[in-house]
Amino acid sequence: MVKTFINGALSMLRKSLLLVLFMVSFNVFALKQESGNTTPSGASVYIISPVDGDIVSPTFTVRFGLRGMGIAPAGIDRVKTAHHHLLIDTKVLPNLTKPLQATDKVRHFGGGQTETQLTLKPGKHTLQLLLGNYAHVPHDQPLMSKKITVTVK
Repeated sequence: MVKTFINGALSMLRKSLLLVLFMVSFNVFALKQESGNTTPSGASVYIISPVDGDIVSPTFTVRFGLRGMGIAPAGIDRVKTAHHHLLIDTKVLPNLTKPLQATDKVRHFGGGQTETQLTLKPGKHTLQLLLGNYAHVPHDQPLMSKKITVTVK
């Protein structure tokens, strides 16, 4: 009788353990799907102005656009949010799996800014937006705008 009781208890324990493991793995999967680094379906980033081919003064305003997500400052880990980074005259993209390093060619807007005043030397320049999460890391599927070219007079 004791042996039957122990076997029954072990069977229940195994079933309970399997149920707990299933629930934990499901929750981990759900968290992964909703992490702050997951790219929402249909999201896009774009430069509102200037437009490709514009001739601009040495100091001009760049306005950022975003669809399908919200803006949150760096350091704030919220699902479906990001902040802008402006790539200037970049021929090679930075490492998209690590935090973006602020340089003269990679400008950070970790305060959640949606526009900036930019001063560039005369000549042709390229501009492109790249979104980063709370830690300045591009999303699993990086969100980048189309690269535009402006001419500074």
